[in-house]
Amino acid sequence: MLYKKRLMTPGPTEVPPTVLAEAAKPVIHHRTPQFRKVLTEVIAGLKRIFKTEQDLLVFPAAGTGGMESAIVNLCSAGDKILVASCGNFGNRWSTIAKAYGVETDHYEVEWGMSVSPAEIEKRLQADAGIKAVYITLSETSTGAESDVKAIGQIVAKTPAVLVVDAISGLGAIPMETDAWQADVVVAGAQKGFMIPPGLAMVSISKKAWTLAKESKLPKFYFSWEKAQKSMIAEALANTPYTPSVSLIMQMAESLRLIEQEGLDVVWARHAKMAAAAREAMQALGLKLFCTGQPSNVVTSVRVPEGVDGGILFKVIRDTYGITLAGGQGKLKGKIFRIGHLGYADDWDVIAAVAAIERALGEQGFKFQLGVGVSAAQKVFFS
Repeated sequence: MLYKKRLMTPGPTEVPPTVLAEAAKPVIHHRTPQFRKVLTEVIAGLKRIFKTEQDLLVFPAAGTGGMESAIVNLCSAGDKILVASCGNFGNRWSTIAKAYGVETDHYEVEWGMSVSPAEIEKRLQADAGIKAVYITLSETSTGAESDVKAIGQIVAKTPAVLVVDAISGLGAIPMETDAWQADVVVAGAQKGFMIPPGLAMVSISKKAWTLAKESKLPKFYFSWEKAQKSMIAEALANTPYTPSVSLIMQMAESLRLIEQEGLDVVWARHAKMAAAAREAMQALGLKLFCTGQPSNVVTSVRVPEGVDGGILFKVIRDTYGITLAGGQGKLKGKIFRIGHLGYADDWDVIAAVAAIERALGEQGFKFQLGVGVSAAQKVFFS
């Protein structure tokens, strides 16, 4: 039977039709005034979503490229950083730092929990040599969110800079770069920004630039200095190397859609979808995995006893056409994750819940058919 395909992962996400259409247009040259005008407008639009007046750079890379840039441009070999991790992507900060010989104070909470601002403060007080604190806004491997505002207030009182992986969260959940005193914020294209993978965006505060001037790690393609020099050399923005032209054009359309809806409305839409997904899963008798502050971009759910998580995931994807996300690392087969992010609405969540009900029923899991869908509907109608 033919089912409509739905992408309900925390990235990549569905791409709106008008955004898709931009990629079908003829490619224009990246050094023309026409393209540079679009790039200039995109940078301005991104700053509004980041809620920053600081410098902002765009790299042709996945979000991890932006993360790597935040290591190589801020650190030198032998420097010490603090990584506060609550999952697989938080751990990536330490992995990148290790590759460049940067010493890491790795603070990792039990997966499912949120990092403690008090513990970050304690570690900063104990070691004045820490140059930077690296955290994750929305940890998609577990569904936990970090209190960036509280952590920002703590780090701002020290010489260290605060670096935030907001790859999955920006454009979907609240993130106030300047107001929350986040010195560097990294974002990715294929999440809340609703375009295909391939763009990494990085905002940089004056405090971060001061530290960047001391950095001696090797850098070329991800050099902030080179990128910023091209960005501000003339009236229209430019890049030192060939940019992802089609993705920039798609980003321009995506930003138009976000601003047309209104950022506060976008945040509220994600909050309601998340609430509906959580209520639906609990109505089915399933346990949510996140025990900390849950993120509104993804709902992580424990696979119940007697159910094969791998089969559950494959049936929902291959039979019912809805791609969810499985568990990563030590959570493989133990949880599944419902992405409600970017170009997603009420009906996508309801369809995902209905598919989960069917797949659970096929494995003999006992529940009242329709109870999950009903719980989700009640949230949307409230």
